[in-house]
This record gives sequence, structure tokens and C-alpha cells, in this order.
Amino acid sequence: MFSHYSGALPDMTLPPPPLLPTDAALFLDFDGCLVEIAPRPDAVVVTQALRDRLAALQDRQGGALALISGRDVADLRGHLGGFSGMIAGSHGSELSPAPGRIDTLHSVGVDAAALHAEAHALAAPHPAILVEEKPHGVALHYRDDPSLQGFVEQTIQDMAARHPHLMLQPAKMAMELRPGGVGKDSALAHLMTLPPYAGRIPVFAGDDTTDEPAMAEAQSRGGFAIKVGDGATAARYRLADPSALAAWLDASLT
Repeated sequence: MFSHYSGALPDMTLPPPPLLPTDAALFLDFDGCLVEIAPRPDAVVVTQALRDRLAALQDRQGGALALISGRDVADLRGHLGGFSGMIAGSHGSELSPAPGRIDTLHSVGVDAAALHAEAHALAAPHPAILVEEKPHGVALHYRDDPSLQGFVEQTIQDMAARHPHLMLQPAKMAMELRPGGVGKDSALAHLMTLPPYAGRIPVFAGDDTTDEPAMAEAQSRGGFAIKVGDGATAARYRLADPSALAAWLDASLT
């Protein structure tokens, strides 16, 4: 029987999660989950407390900790400094068991430079749009001007028509093109076949629609998922924001 974290509920529809079992495999999203979403992807604040928390969790879970993010691996490692654990980046397109190694998990041919140039040219009339260049795709962010949502959605749809080997990925205040055939769910499923994750209870925490498939995957394997923030979700548990998730993780560490 799990004991439960007693943090405050953001609403009355979902309870807070049980404390993290020591035999769990813990999978965490980054933006909106471990850190607050920033106006620009490069403006997120990563505290020493977060770095220490990840190191402590990695030790407590016997190494069965991984970050599963839409960001690319190199970007995440740059923000997280000395984090030595597993990272699945670019929505499952990349896997990095340790610093200095990045494996590609898809077979889609992507001319990233041409894709980035096309996105920059299309976004040029609207300086508020941020073009995020990724090794396996591109994202257009409209957080600085939400009125541009329609333009961004149409632009990405038009690009997708010209690049049928890529798929559309909606996100919070952004639209992305990325390789098909992979996702955060497939990344979690792959990791669960590997030591030290195999045989453990999968637990996934995320905040966005991009995280929902991984939440469903964790729960289909007998684990549980945590929705960070508001919005409809497949998860059985909810925490209000990244600070509430941090408090839950810290409570699990004590």
C-alpha cells in the first residue's frame, strides 16, 4: 500500500500522487515539470537545488531515472550541468545514456539545416515568433504574441505537407515538426527493456499534451502518471506546478 504525499490539490478532480516507491523507474519531463516554462526555451532557470534533487533521485532509484523531453539532448545537458543520467530527447528521437553519447532512435531522413532555413524565412514577417532549431526538426513558438497562433498552425501545416516524412506536434504555445514513428511513449517503452529500468514500476510526470502518450504507457505497464498543472489528462494524479512536483520529489526522498 502506497503512502500519499499531502500536498494541496489544484482542483478536486484528481488526487496527489503516492510517494515514489523505491522500486519505481522514474521518468520526468523538463519544461513545465522540472522547471517553469520561460518566455524563451533558453531562458529557463535551473537551480542547484534541482541538480541536487536529480542526483539524489538517481541514487535512491538505483539509477532508474530518466528525463524524457521534447528538447534535444545537447540542450538539456547544457542546462543541467553535471547530470550524468539517461536523457531521451527530441520526443524520443534521441537517447543519451551518459554525457558525450547521443544515439538516434529514428530512421527518417531530416535535412535539418534546410528545414530551419525554411522556418526562419516563413516566420520572418512576425518577429514575435521564435524559431527553435532542433537536430531532428523545428518548432515555432508564439508565446510572445498569442494572436499568431493561427498563423503558426497554418505555417506548420503547410511545411508538413512539403515534408511528409515529418509529423506535426502541438505543444504549449508552439507547433513543431519532428520525425514520425517515435514519441515519449516509445522512449519510455524502450527504456523499460533496459537495465536498470526493466522490472520496475514506471512513473511518469509531465505537463503537456506531448506527455499524454507516455502517461498512458506508464499506466498500461502497471505504474502511474502525474499531470503537472491543469488540463485534461490520462493521468490518475495531479500536482499544481513544478514547485509542487519538487515538493513531492523531496518528500519521497526523506
